[in-house]
Amino acid sequence: MRLMGLDLGERRIGVAVSDPSRVLARGIEVIERRSVEKDLEAIACLAEEYEVEAIVVGFPRRLNGTAGREAKKAEAFAAQIEAHLGLPVILWDERLSTVRAVRALAEGGKRKRRLGIDAVAAVVILQDYLDSLKL
Repeated sequence: MRLMGLDLGERRIGVAVSDPSRVLARGIEVIERRSVEKDLEAIACLAEEYEVEAIVVGFPRRLNGTAGREAKKAEAFAAQIEAHLGLPVILWDERLSTVRAVRALAEGGKRKRRLGIDAVAAVVILQDYLDSLKL
């Protein structure tokens, strides 16, 4: 079964999924945020389509490691995802994931540019998590 990675933004949610063997992450979609209910339903549809068994949500810690306002929003939304989907949700430190996503976009081809920064950031978050499982 696959894992899903989410990069939560104010306007968009980047979405990535792993391959079934949980080695590689790839960006699949960007969800335009409308309301909590619609956002949860869009995530649920993708989770079902890709047969996801857990979701990794980017947890935006500050550079000093503390959790600020954005981290508390991510925690609250992660709890809503878990309650709505009935799937485990893992909060994963996403510090500097956007910087790495911007670099990946600059170095990548047309596919990465089409996906956009949000989906690529979701890939970075999920790939970091997948790589940690190999340690």
